[in-house]
Parts: sequence; structure tokens; C-alpha cells
Amino acid sequence: MTEQDKATLSEDAEFEQKTGENAPRRAKNFWPSAKRLFGLLAPFKVQLCAIAAMNIVCVLLAVAAPKVMGMATDVIFSGVISRHMPAGMSKEQAIEALRAGGQDKFADMASAMDLNPGFGIDFSKLGTIILIVIAMYVVSSLFQWWQGFLLNSLVMKVVFDLRGDIESKLNRLPLNYFDTQSRGDLLSRTTNDADNIQSALQQAISQLFYNLLMVVGITVMMFSVSWQLALVALLALPLTAVVIAVIGSRAQKQFKAQWKATGDLNGQIEEAFSGHDLATVFGRIDAMTEDFDKRNEELFRSASLAQFLAGMMMPIMQFISYLSYVVIAVLGALKVASGSLTLGGAQAFIQYSREFNQPLGQLGGMMQQVQSGVASAERVFEFLDAEEEPLEKPTSRLGGRAKGLVEFEDVDFSYDPDSPLIQDLSLRVEPGQTAAIVGPTGAGKTTLVNLIMRFYDIDSGTIRLDGIDTAEISRHELRSQVGMVLQDAMVFEGTIMDNIRYGRLDATDDEVIAAAKATYVDRFVHSLPDGYDTKIDQDGGAISAGERQLITIARAFLAQPALLILDEATSSVDTRTEMHVQQAMNALRQGRTSFIIAHRLSTIRDADVIIVMEEGRIVEQGTHAELLDAHGAYWRLHQSQFREP
Repeated sequence: MTEQDKATLSEDAEFEQKTGENAPRRAKNFWPSAKRLFGLLAPFKVQLCAIAAMNIVCVLLAVAAPKVMGMATDVIFSGVISRHMPAGMSKEQAIEALRAGGQDKFADMASAMDLNPGFGIDFSKLGTIILIVIAMYVVSSLFQWWQGFLLNSLVMKVVFDLRGDIESKLNRLPLNYFDTQSRGDLLSRTTNDADNIQSALQQAISQLFYNLLMVVGITVMMFSVSWQLALVALLALPLTAVVIAVIGSRAQKQFKAQWKATGDLNGQIEEAFSGHDLATVFGRIDAMTEDFDKRNEELFRSASLAQFLAGMMMPIMQFISYLSYVVIAVLGALKVASGSLTLGGAQAFIQYSREFNQPLGQLGGMMQQVQSGVASAERVFEFLDAEEEPLEKPTSRLGGRAKGLVEFEDVDFSYDPDSPLIQDLSLRVEPGQTAAIVGPTGAGKTTLVNLIMRFYDIDSGTIRLDGIDTAEISRHELRSQVGMVLQDAMVFEGTIMDNIRYGRLDATDDEVIAAAKATYVDRFVHSLPDGYDTKIDQDGGAISAGERQLITIARAFLAQPALLILDEATSSVDTRTEMHVQQAMNALRQGRTSFIIAHRLSTIRDADVIIVMEEGRIVEQGTHAELLDAHGAYWRLHQSQFREP
């Protein structure tokens, strides 16, 4: 993916985050993406053929019905005229009598009729025709419902499989992919874009195909009735195309400006709400109001112009349609009067001319939906084509629970080849030891523990666990040896019992409760109305930030890992809660190798070894007392937090 593509995706994600909706977008490579999108339907060729056949039947019946209905009109009109003619005469004799009486125009009109002088309306024939028309519409509707049912089932199956591919892809992507993509953009691709693809497929397969057939079918029927009137009706097409090209393009530009202005305004409102207290303190309310007025005015101008231009299209197209209708009605009446067209034929043609613009308008509206759907498909395909985590071929196994010896030997790593991060790093942590990692932001502390778990593969050097190169161990087996407690406590929707059991799904209730007691979770659970069955969600629900952190510690305790990683686990809690969390972590650290990333030096005084990192290198390591006596980097960090008078 090019830098330009990444920038475009970032802009799309930012806009969606601001507006809370998907803006219509265009595909960068429409035809390749469209081909691949419709390629998803390849396994359903039989169903697609059946849907196409049903659409053809629907269209044939729908376009034939007006002409048949015109025949009913001819039966009625011919019957009315025949009733006033002397019985026993033939049609030719009746017409000659009319001409002899000086009624040439009426004679021309009558010549196109199926006359039966002396008899009235043939209700038997009329009833048969009406029943045929009703049957045609009923069968057409049934086939349309049937193909819609098959289509929906087919599309839902395609989207179901696509969502499965997306979910599977998520689990195969390396961590660095998620580091370079915004969460909002990923969520949009897996949800909104998938829904948009579903809508586009339904529109494209059924409605697009159906309306194209309707346009072709109506055109053929109009020419079968009267080719002169058909040419007049088709003259409306270039006029409509000019309106869409001239006004539609200008409206599209204004809609883009409206979407951008909407995003800017929503962003400004969000800032105003979230920063209201701060703005009040610093006296920036008037300035924020002024900014709001400017953005609101910009949105007003762009939205007004966009709606004005968009609102012009339909009246103008309706005017063209009405103008065509008037011309066809006048010419049709003249052809009926001249005897070159029956009244029923004129009626059928007028109905065709009215129906002709409907599928054209629907095609215009659907193309925007299809364009947007293909753009969504392009985004999903970009995600599915993202480089996956390399396949591994493990050659070694740990053979049970690891002892916990961790060794780094001449390790080099960088996120960007042009910006080295960790260089020539060597480290040895004995089983059961607690290693604290400190240093300024960006020093590589979190990266160091990520390398242990092979979230990233090192550029050179070796990382060993119990003397075995971690590159030779499967990622699953390696990570099964590790328990993590992060800075942001992650809990899932469900009960407290379920959240703790997440650490080991086969654990019994007694084992879960034992882990909760060991990590001080049991103390606050008893104060909750439902105890361990209390429902919580991602935001924690009825529990505090410190209690959420204790739950994550209990989860790690239940897993009984050989290695423990604590990443700023106490940074987001108050001092009193920190004491309980620290006690829980002390219980958790017993008997296992631990890595603690900390900014609060007070939490790592008892660590077996303290590792000080700067710019990806270990500059110091030793105990708390040893590093203070050295008066180096650790001493400076300590002085910055605990300055003595």
C-alpha cells in the first residue's frame, strides 16, 4: 500500500470518526474491485442463473401486460362504436358508409378497429383479456418475490462467508498491522463496509439487472407499437443525461463540501463538550462560539447549495418527462385519428412512456449505491490482502511449564529499518527473579516484553526461554507460558466469574474463587449484590478502575504462567488502591519470572534486578541500592521523583 493510499484511508477513518457515519466514497480502482466483488458470487452460478431467468420472466410479463390491457380498451371502444352501426353489415361496408356520409376522419379511425356492426361490447372477450392481464401481473409478482428470496439468501451467504474471512484474517495479522491502523478504520471495514457490500450486491444483482431488462423490454415494446412515437420518447434520454451531467456533477461537489463541513462541525462540538470546563476557566467560550458560528455558516452554505442543486434535478427531469408525455399524447391522438394506431395501442404506448423513466431513475440512484459498495469492497479487499504473520515451523518444544530462564543475546530490532530502536541488547533473568524495566518514554520498555512474546520478530540476535530459541517454538506454546497485566485493565462483557475464568477456560468455580482470594478480588466481590455473578462490561459497569485491575491480576493468577509481564499495572489507580494492587501482584509474582514496566520507582524497590533503558539500549542494571550508589541514569530518575530538601 502506498503512502498516498494510507493517507486516504486515514482521512476516511478520521471523517467517519467525526461524523459517526460513512460518507459516500469512490473506489480508486473501480473495475478490478468490482470484478473481484462479483467474483464472490462464482460458487452460486446455478442460483444466479435461476435469478436471471426469473427476472426475465418478470420483465416479459410486466412489459407485455400494458399492450394486452390496450387490447381490452380496443374491445370496449370497438364495442361502443359497433353498437351504433346497422346490424348485418361487414366492417368494410360500415367504413364505406361512413365515407359516403362525409365522415372520413371517423372512417379512418374505425378502419383500425375490430368492428362488429350491430353488436355491443364483447364482454366474454373482455373478461378473458382482463383475466390474462391479472394472471400476468400475479405471476410476475410471484416470480419477483421468489427471485428476491433466492437473492437475499445468496447474498447473505456471501456476506456471511466474507465476515468469516475477515474474522479469520484478524487472527492472522501481525501486531504491527494494528499499530499502523486506526481502530475506527478497522471497525468500519469489518462492520459498515461489510453491510454496504451486502446492500450493493442486492441492488446490483437484482434491481440493476431487472431495471436494465425493463429499459430494453419497454424500448422494444414501444417500437412494436409505433416506431415514430418511440423515437420521440427516446429524445428525452439525451436531455436527461445533460441534466445529470451538468447539475449532478455540481451537486456532488457540494455534497462533498457538506460532508467535510459536517465532520468539522461535529469535531468542534465534541471538543466544546469535552473541554467545556477548561474553556470556561481560560475564558475561551466566546472564541469557541465564534469558531462554531464559522463552521455552522460554512455547513449552511454548502448544504443549502447542495440541496438546491439536488432538488433541481428531479423537477427538471419531471418537466422533460411531462413534455415528452404531452408530445406523445398529441402525436398518439393524431395517429389514432388517422387510423394508423388503435386507441388501445395509444394507451399502451403512453403507459410505456410513463414507465420508461422509472427504471432509468432507479438505475441512476443505484449506480451511486453500487459505486459506494465497490469502494467498500475495495477497502475490505485491502484488509484481506494485508501481509499476514509469517507461517512458522516450530522445531523445538518446551515440554510443559517453563522454568522461566529468559536470555537476550545481541538483539537488534526496529519498527522502521531507517530508525533503529533496540541495538546489541543482552540480558539474563534467572528463573523466579523479578526484573523491573524503567526509562523515559520511547526507550523501548514495552517493545522489550513484546519481543519476548514474539508479537514482533527480532532483526538479529537470539531470545531464549529455558535455553531454547523462542524462534524455534510455536507462538501459541510460547504465549501459553506468559501472563500479562496491562496498564489499561481489559474486562469483557459478562460476569466477574467469567472474566477471571478467561485466564483458563477449564478452571472450576473453586479454582476461580481461590485465584480471586489470592489476589484480593474476593474482598470487594462480597459487597456486590450478585457476588461473582455480577454483570460487567468493557467499561467496568459497577466496579472501579482498581477493581478492574484486580480482576485482570486474578485472571493472570488463574492461568499459572511461567512468565509474568506487568505493564504499568498501577499507573491508573489511586494510592490506596495501588497498595491492594501491589499486594495482589506480589502474590502473583511468587514462584515465577516477572517483568515489570514501571514509571513509579516506589513499586520496584524490591525487584531482583532493575534494568534502565535509554534509546533502545540497556544503560544500567542492578538492584535498587546498587543503582542509587552508582549515581547514573537510575539515580537521576529517582531524584526527579523523590527530591529531598
